[in-house]
Amino acid sequence: MSDRYARQEILREVGAEGQARLGAASALIVGAGGLGCAALQYLNAAGLGRLIIVDHDRVEESNLHRQPLYRMGDIGQPKVQAARAALAALNPGTHIEAVCERLSSTNAVRLVQGASVVIDAADSFAVTYLLSDTCQRLRKPLVSASVLGLRGYVGVFCGGAPSYRAVFPELPGAAGSCAESGVLGTAVGVLGTLEAHLTLALLLEWRPSVRGRMLSLDLRTLHVGGFSFGAAREPTETPIPFIAPAEVAATDVVIDLRSLTEAPVSPFQSALRIEVESLERAQLEFPGEARVVLCCRSGLRAWRAARTLRSRGHEKLALIALGE
Repeated sequence: MSDRYARQEILREVGAEGQARLGAASALIVGAGGLGCAALQYLNAAGLGRLIIVDHDRVEESNLHRQPLYRMGDIGQPKVQAARAALAALNPGTHIEAVCERLSSTNAVRLVQGASVVIDAADSFAVTYLLSDTCQRLRKPLVSASVLGLRGYVGVFCGGAPSYRAVFPELPGAAGSCAESGVLGTAVGVLGTLEAHLTLALLLEWRPSVRGRMLSLDLRTLHVGGFSFGAAREPTETPIPFIAPAEVAATDVVIDLRSLTEAPVSPFQSALRIEVESLERAQLEFPGEARVVLCCRSGLRAWRAARTLRSRGHEKLALIALGE
């Protein structure tokens, strides 16, 4: 028994066999922000053999109150590279891969299929649904968390449990962001640490299994809730997929739902500029069998518009979350 893992190997829930299992495992962590920093530190310290970190952002000073992997000297650097350096300094025995890319439908399968467990730490509805769809197809377990302000939740989906879509078939009507609504660093740390804990529980095959379980926390009132969703049924309706901008075809009809004030220029030169409220009032006609691709910042307005169009008989639909 090495000194590094001695205290956890003593646990009957781990032991030498469990530690060897962790050393042979790999985890894909999508998002190296507040959730990801906490999850990465504990999985690295616990001795996972391989960590694949996916994030396209760079370190900003406003990140530092809730992303303690980074230092002032990391500002301006890609998060995945700064995270890899910090984690390697803590535990050089873990193989760490840094993927400086935005997760999308063009790389999701490639990244997910090589991991034992997938961790959704991006706090993005578009990423969560894309990961859930991919993990469900590849039968990989997905640990997903979200936090805003002082409240959050974490759950284990797919890989033998119902998908995220089975529990949340509809996107919410609105969503905040850390920049708009605020977030406390300790709240993010608690949820990210729980993601790491559930990942270890999956890899160590604890019984009863954490698959199909969700935990919710209000860290202002200290209320803890949760439920089992093991009996949730998968939606029978074909899901409306999130796609990457590069997957837009010349024959697609692209609708950019952002206002001209919000985004004066669309990345799609031929895009129709219609805000979602106007689309809901209008009776639009589209040529032939063209696919309609709906775009907005987070994906929520695109989802709302797609549901409207589907209710009018349009079935060939896709969504794009353009991000910041």
